[in-house]
Amino acid sequence: MTGSGIQYIIRLSMQRELVPFRQLVELVDEIGGDIVALDLVRAEDQRTIRDLTVVMPSPEHLKQLEKALDGMPGTAIENVSDRTFLMHLGGKIEIQPRVQIKTRADLSHVYTPGVARVVQAIADDPSKAFQLTMKRNTVAVVTDGTAILGLGHLGPKAALPVMEGKAVLFKWLANVDAIPICLDTTDVDEIVDTVVRIAPGFGGINLEDIAAPRCFEIEARLRERLDIPVFHDDQHGTAVVILAGLLNAAKVVKKELKDLRVVVAGIGAAGTATTELLLEAGVTDIVGYDRMGPLTSTHSYEGYPAWEAYAKKTNPFHREGSLGDILRGADAFVGVSSGNLLTVEDVEGMAKDPILFVMANPEPEIRPELVQSKVRVLATGRSDYPNQINNVLCFPGLFRGVLDSRASRITTGMKIAAAEALAQVVKPDELSAEYIIPSVFNREVSLRIAQAVTHAAEEEGVARRVATTLR
Repeated sequence: MTGSGIQYIIRLSMQRELVPFRQLVELVDEIGGDIVALDLVRAEDQRTIRDLTVVMPSPEHLKQLEKALDGMPGTAIENVSDRTFLMHLGGKIEIQPRVQIKTRADLSHVYTPGVARVVQAIADDPSKAFQLTMKRNTVAVVTDGTAILGLGHLGPKAALPVMEGKAVLFKWLANVDAIPICLDTTDVDEIVDTVVRIAPGFGGINLEDIAAPRCFEIEARLRERLDIPVFHDDQHGTAVVILAGLLNAAKVVKKELKDLRVVVAGIGAAGTATTELLLEAGVTDIVGYDRMGPLTSTHSYEGYPAWEAYAKKTNPFHREGSLGDILRGADAFVGVSSGNLLTVEDVEGMAKDPILFVMANPEPEIRPELVQSKVRVLATGRSDYPNQINNVLCFPGLFRGVLDSRASRITTGMKIAAAEALAQVVKPDELSAEYIIPSVFNREVSLRIAQAVTHAAEEEGVARRVATTLR
């Protein structure tokens, strides 16, 4: 994106001296765009190949421009791309060796015959795989493509760009090597069996973009069968960052976390995990809200066992009614649901100094500008408002700590430690209603979380190695 539009690059084959630059400028201007550059790619006998870089207000305006260029004598469009697509050309990750082979002796150490000794050492003591292979620093990012971003079930191939992006973030923020694993099945048994079979090569499993409620069963079964950590980021990464935000938001409004009355809207993967972590952190009064209304143990939810279990742990006062009804007097709203769910009147009915986390994407539960003056602390899932709740603040540092400690699993205590470490990155003299959560570009985040997670892993007895520093 550039300014108020999208930047595109249009490769044109143009007949020499037939299409003046002025004509291109006028054409783009008439459609409502701006020319950034017209670069020569190569010259041929009668034609020149040029890249026309333009900023257009929308994809619809681009289509108008393409149609106009196609109708221009002496001009043909060879290709149209934008900066996002260019960054994905050929994929976003690659594998690089950590050692170089320059001589025959190097080859004999890296591969045969020398590698046989390493193989035998691992066969004799399987724990040495953490010392002598990529396992010590490698995570599998596993998906079935059933819940890609906000787009839904688009399949494993369409999920690959997201998994690659996740791998880039792992490496960039915490020096963790991550490999996308996109499975062409939605069968729970097949997914579990496949991950179990590939697990020997990895130090951890990050489940991603797997639709609820299957994601709950997949994670639970993998945790039972594997001796390495399994982490569903859409659930627990979201929960950790929300808890960190609420810890600091409570300080801003001068309330204790345990005293907050919280409404969580959207009881899917993220909403369920967030509620469970908030309960473990000390919040006692949480009401979950979904399409059937407030969840309460006085009702039955046939066909929704996850909701049945949720209702038994929450809503201690059996509150019922509309979303506005259960928000009346509430201290905090956490939205992981759908856009335009709230009204201004709903927010106005909350307790003094309300905390509002509206994280539905791309459209939040209520437009922030409608309620900015009516709430004390506002957070969203978007980057164009303060206090962005973004999973990237959690998973790189958490897995860094998990790998460094060689943890066998991720405990609730480790997640709470990650949330507290994330919250503490915001120094007391920096804390304000507009700054309760650090930026995704703050490089201190992963380090602090990694250290907190390794310490918690050691305290809870799941660490298989003492580690204190970020790789």
